Amino acid sequence: MARRQSTAARLPLAGVRVLDMTRILAGPFCTMLLGDLGAEIIKIEHPQRGDDTRSWGPPFKPYERPTPSTFPGESAYYLGVNRNKQSIAIDIKQPQGRAI
Repeated sequence: MARRQSTAARLPLAGVRVLDMTRILAGPFCTMLLGDLGAEIIKIEHPQRGDDTRSWGPPFKPYERPTPSTFPGESAYYLGVNRNKQSIAIDIKQPQGRAI
């Protein structure tokens, strides 16, 4: 009996890596769809405040770990359009950030 491929390997964009430098609405929604189709999405966020939409709410999902944020958690909107993504905070205004 032949082994079945994993679902992720059968998606049309499996193996594609996308650098997501978008924010607010249209861009994150687009990269969400690319992730749904199997692409690996790496989201670049502001090093101090992260994505602006983290604070759009209610509703909020409470933080699981202590955080210096003044908000009660991450917004449902942010969690929805940023599924299937990995994120990293980089200051691309600095030479070290651009070097990455």
